[in-house]
Amino acid sequence: MLNIHNLSVSFGGSYLFEEVTFRLGAGDRVGLVGKNGAGKSTMLKILARDFAPDSGSIAQEKEVRMGFLRQDIDFEAGRTVLEEAYEAFTEIKIVEKKLEEINHQLVTRTDYESEEYGQIIEDLSDYTHRFELLGGYNYVGDTEKILLGLGFKREVFDNQTDTFSGGWRMRIELAKILLTKPDLILLDEPTNHLDMDSIEWLEEFLITQAKAVMVISHDRAFVDNITNRTIEVTMGRIYDYKAKYSHYLELRKDRRVHQQKAYEEQQKFIADNQAFIERFRGTFSKTEQVQSRVRMLEKIVPIEVDEIDNSALKLKFPPSARSGQYPVIVKDLEKSYGDKLIFKDA
Repeated sequence: MLNIHNLSVSFGGSYLFEEVTFRLGAGDRVGLVGKNGAGKSTMLKILARDFAPDSGSIAQEKEVRMGFLRQDIDFEAGRTVLEEAYEAFTEIKIVEKKLEEINHQLVTRTDYESEEYGQIIEDLSDYTHRFELLGGYNYVGDTEKILLGLGFKREVFDNQTDTFSGGWRMRIELAKILLTKPDLILLDEPTNHLDMDSIEWLEEFLITQAKAVMVISHDRAFVDNITNRTIEVTMGRIYDYKAKYSHYLELRKDRRVHQQKAYEEQQKFIADNQAFIERFRGTFSKTEQVQSRVRMLEKIVPIEVDEIDNSALKLKFPPSARSGQYPVIVKDLEKSYGDKLIFKDA
């Protein structure tokens, strides 16, 4: 589906990630993880062609369609929830309008034996077949089903989109993406504006109906429920695990233990050789050995131990002083706006 090869991105002279390579195929449901600032959102933008990398390439199979839930949403004013959701069906709406025009001609024309009328009949057959292939007979029901799944009530379907908060507008955009049935769905924090029922519905949808997914989310339960693969972005490189999130955490822990052991062994090796160099530097009989060890140390590639994201929200609520028996005492309170008396003697 997608082949990402030697992808590199740098900011201010330092690499966000360097020569990253991986492949996304049908059936992959990938959790893209890493600490804040590691480059996860940038990676999604690159895959969606919103952002160009410094180097590397993305090979895409022909006809692969992607849906990307962006954080910035710009709806056209004057549309209702349903009308905006129907924007997912651009081609269906074009064919539907053409069918309306053809049917109007069939009703109004009387030149049944003419060549033009015969062409209209052929067009009707062609466009009807195309409408059926595109799912034209199901799109209204599919739209209502997905909007309901994402928490909308039927009574608000005809409300203008600009009457909704940013969170609800994000749900409309998510509905449009799901309705297009893309081959790869890219989601950046999709659960931020969803309630528990909508999150559960989205989980079920992605597991049973999505062809391939890559998701960034701080909702660990959500990621664990929907993914079958985890790609970690850390310190400019990636680690690719064929494992869901909870299993990945165990594998990452083992990886870091081995890294730490290898790092300590390398540091001891370097220290021992540096001690030898310092001890015998200037000793004629040891000159060749000293120079050999200097060259060897210069060629060593330092082992790095991956960072651990220990960031967490820490809240502390100091105990408050106990209030009196009557926290508030109101006596003879009066309020008015101009000449209008609201209340008095309260």
